[in-house]
Amino acid sequence: MPMQVIIVDDVHPILINGLKEDNFIVDYLPGASENEILSVIQNYEGIVVRSKLQLGEQVLSKGSKLKWIARAGSGMDNVDVEFATRNNIICLNAAEANADSVGEHTVGMLLSLMHKLNQADLQVRASIWDREGNRGVEISSKTIGIVGFGHTGKSVAKKLSGFGCKILVYDKYLENYGTGNTQQSEMDQIFEECDIITFHVPLTKETKGMVDNIYLNRFKKSIYLLNLSRGKVIRTKDLVKCMESGKVLGVALDVLENEKIGKLSEDEKEWFEYLIHSKRTLLAPHVGGWSKESYQKISESLLLKIKELKSKI
Repeated sequence: MPMQVIIVDDVHPILINGLKEDNFIVDYLPGASENEILSVIQNYEGIVVRSKLQLGEQVLSKGSKLKWIARAGSGMDNVDVEFATRNNIICLNAAEANADSVGEHTVGMLLSLMHKLNQADLQVRASIWDREGNRGVEISSKTIGIVGFGHTGKSVAKKLSGFGCKILVYDKYLENYGTGNTQQSEMDQIFEECDIITFHVPLTKETKGMVDNIYLNRFKKSIYLLNLSRGKVIRTKDLVKCMESGKVLGVALDVLENEKIGKLSEDEKEWFEYLIHSKRTLLAPHVGGWSKESYQKISESLLLKIKELKSKI
């Protein structure tokens, strides 16, 4: 019998059409509410999600026929992978598909931050011509640390290699991962030498809140910080404290600890106000991996992986 699949988030048509051509029965319901999805999930052997739905134990336990979950993106933090694995539900993602997008976005944010491009643009539009106040800082003389050296970390390193900077990379779960233009390092070396730090790690129990006041003050120098992984990797209140103290010179954040900015707690509102009013911040709405090209590449990647999986189950 054809395998039934529900897609609950917006995906490129290449995935929908490709699955149908391969004899899958596809229900494309990107506008469905969580309750609507819960009421029908028991009918499907496969589900494709992006960020809309949290696939925890409560949801997955209702999917009695589920054989696989496909995440249209890289991180799996909205999926209870442990529960899925225990129940023989295979988890797929497309971590490699948006690596170029995140890599370019990282370099773009870094250049804008170091050369004050956003501030300069706003000032000129306001008829302010302040050359000295917008003097930039070059990347070429700096040491940059990349924490997390998976697909996106490697993409960032590749794109930075032409700037002539020293690139230190750290990944707890890899061995022999240094390349011609990067130096495999321990965190002690990164804390000792880096001027700039950029995070490209998944959100796990281990990385949640990893970057706190203690972590940031281990850096010997004052640093510039970028986060294009997950917002909850950084304790924002501690980041703000370190910006106030001068330990952190500037930040570029594509992600926030709480991205529901219309529903912030009083404490969260305080740090959010600091970030949006600081001249040393650059903020984006979690779009680093969401380029026009990656939108298609993610669906292409998942289509190939789902087809391959189908031949094995």
